[in-house]
Amino acid sequence: MCYLQGSFATIPLRFAAIRNQRFFSSQFSSRMWLCGGGSRDRLKMEGDGLSDASEVVVGDPEQLEKKLAAIRTAGPQKLQVIADFDATLTRYRVNGRRGQSSHGLLRQLNPAYDIKRRELFEYYHPLEFSPTISVEEKTKLMEEWWTKTHGLLIEGGLTYDAIKESVVDSTIAFREGVVELFEFLEDRDIPILIFSAGLADIIEEVLRQKLHRLFKNIKIVSNRMVFDENGRLVSFKGKTIHTLNKNEHALDMAAPLHVRLGDADEPVNDSASVKTRTNVLLLGDHIGDLGMSDGLNYETRISVGFLNDGIENSIDTYRNAFDIVYLNDAPMSAVAELVSQLWSTDGA
Repeated sequence: MCYLQGSFATIPLRFAAIRNQRFFSSQFSSRMWLCGGGSRDRLKMEGDGLSDASEVVVGDPEQLEKKLAAIRTAGPQKLQVIADFDATLTRYRVNGRRGQSSHGLLRQLNPAYDIKRRELFEYYHPLEFSPTISVEEKTKLMEEWWTKTHGLLIEGGLTYDAIKESVVDSTIAFREGVVELFEFLEDRDIPILIFSAGLADIIEEVLRQKLHRLFKNIKIVSNRMVFDENGRLVSFKGKTIHTLNKNEHALDMAAPLHVRLGDADEPVNDSASVKTRTNVLLLGDHIGDLGMSDGLNYETRISVGFLNDGIENSIDTYRNAFDIVYLNDAPMSAVAELVSQLWSTDGA
């Protein structure tokens, strides 16, 4: 059986946690499809700033309601947010064109090295998604790809001034609602771990330039650069993080946001407290992002997937893998609303 409603009045009570969302506030008019059996549960939203109607697909509404209730009961002190960066926190499309990634925006002083890194991408990227290559072999290939790319950055004399200029000139942009989500979580001391196979220093610079502020509850788990006294890249710190190994096992790589590009890491003493937060809200745009919570002994996890492109080919896979799936490069506003409904404004 399916229900169509426009004012949340006819929606079943068992789905009250989703019903109570305002989704994108007053800028959007919403319709929700709730379907039983194998049908898809969809919320269709049309609003300013979206080129197409955005939809949310919920594969198992009853299971989602149970998870929301468990997280609400446990309280904010038990929750942590684990998020991918590129095409999850950031938009997949900007001004009608494919947006840049934190790695792809980088421009070195010698353009020949940009070309060499592009050639590596064109060779290895199809292998990453090849259905005929085993995970074990792909892992070796990804390690090989990242090692070569990092070598080119060092050899090409990358500087942190070049990173700053690259971000200034980039088209990378955050999804609408990201700031509201970050502020809500910061006010309640809920940690955010940003897992990325990209470059932590670039992600930090994007946060500084695009959001114009840093958040005390955010830590980044990504590849960290080491610069000399002249601001020139000389090495990378710790183990390499690529698309197939970014998970909770890499937590020792986590570092707070730096005030300035090139600052040394501050001591991190709260990894144990993060691991005691056994409820997880996971945000990603790739099936592999579900592995970001591997190694964490969580009790309840709500996974949110952003299916930005190739919807017809991937919708069933995403619906079966994630608790909630947002389509067509949707804003982050709905996630912010979902989290805000868990607890009252005073954090209780």
